[in-house]
Amino acid sequence: MSRHQAGARPAPKDSRQPAKARKSSPIRRPANARSAQGPGADGQPTRVHGGLHASHIQHIDRLLGKVMLFARPADAVVSYYFRENSKLGHRERGIIAEAVYAVLRRRVEFGQFAESGTGSASRRLALLGLAATLGRDTLTPFLYPDEAEWLDRLTTIERSSLSPRVRANLPEWLFDNLVARHGEAFTSALGDAWLRPAPLDLRVNLIKTTREAALAELEAAGLRAEPTPMAPAGIRMQGKPALNQLPMFVNGLVEVQDEGSQLLCSLVGPKRGEMVVDFCAGAGGKTLALGVAMRSTGRLYAFDVSEKRLANLKPRLARSGLSNVHPVLIDSERDAKVKRLAGKIDRVLVDAPCSGLGTLRRNPDLKWRQNPESVLELTAKQSAILEAAARLVKGGGRVVYATCSVLEAENEAIVRDFLAKHPTFRLVPATEVLAEQKIEVPALQTEGDMFALYPHLHQTDGFFAAVLERTQ
Repeated sequence: MSRHQAGARPAPKDSRQPAKARKSSPIRRPANARSAQGPGADGQPTRVHGGLHASHIQHIDRLLGKVMLFARPADAVVSYYFRENSKLGHRERGIIAEAVYAVLRRRVEFGQFAESGTGSASRRLALLGLAATLGRDTLTPFLYPDEAEWLDRLTTIERSSLSPRVRANLPEWLFDNLVARHGEAFTSALGDAWLRPAPLDLRVNLIKTTREAALAELEAAGLRAEPTPMAPAGIRMQGKPALNQLPMFVNGLVEVQDEGSQLLCSLVGPKRGEMVVDFCAGAGGKTLALGVAMRSTGRLYAFDVSEKRLANLKPRLARSGLSNVHPVLIDSERDAKVKRLAGKIDRVLVDAPCSGLGTLRRNPDLKWRQNPESVLELTAKQSAILEAAARLVKGGGRVVYATCSVLEAENEAIVRDFLAKHPTFRLVPATEVLAEQKIEVPALQTEGDMFALYPHLHQTDGFFAAVLERTQ
């Protein structure tokens, strides 16, 4: 393009906006962003500066083109891209991935901004993603004059002047759904929380150690951490350190698990010696937590339809030291292996396949990959799975129906419909179950004693659960 020809006039050395305008602007400057040095002496954007390379912008541009097709999960697309570009170092991959995820989180807002300016829209999105993660000033050496002017103009825009849906960065159908249920203030706060990456939470394996000892070991390793405020075995890390090589991780003293997910396992409340089923076990994070709660006694079946997911459970199970977990591959909720356990089980956890919209801090692409039609398909599957799981429990047994969704259609509506059809089940108040374990969850969002967590209220992923007890 002509504006990229040699001899183009360099951007001003310091085109920053006043601090007040930048503070609430849509493009926020991280506190540790380095100061800009200006373009090269030949008037062309600098190739390398402060860890950022001009090629990084090209990689982000290309990767966004693949990710924003929304044909596959973003993490899978990003992983494949990095395998194709194996010469990229760890730090380079971090810069590229963080910028891509920033665009996914703020797609509505950035898409609106990218409608102005010149050049390719994908490059403008890449610049917006980098400005959000590294800071506007870090980009100065890599900008052409018109790009610098465009970005500086955006920094003067107050976020409060944007429409509520643009600020929330949600698709229209999801924004309208949440506003109708919770109101605009709640939805705006939730949308804002989804724009921030999730913290890294660990669950301490209480069979092998205590939370106090695990915290001391992390501190000795130079890592900052603190107890989670609600889950009794939880630890919240400061930052995102690599844990895979830590002896305490290798030896199964801790597992990665969101605090909200840990609380769901507490709602199941399995006891020593019981027969328990994790109906949709996946890679087994909740399975392991249930096994520890059972003190490795009784029998704990981990059902899943994916052989690959169950294979991922095996190394985690080996680290955990648990001996009561039995992974079982099933072809569907109607599998004969499921039917053989009918009426024999004390507790069943149904972590149902869902839209995943509660996990948007981790998986921001889901808000663009899901739609009302896909949710409707999921609700039929959720009802069928809950029906099958309920047949397993004996009199006095409990089913905990759970999702990582925030939609009523996948949560309360499924439970209400189930209770209407099954008068032999009753809803057990979630607060009652947690109180038995001396767990207090502030600002707990419930409807008829159901359980719901939200990131802006609880600093967890969005979760829902209902405890259903067979009365006869």
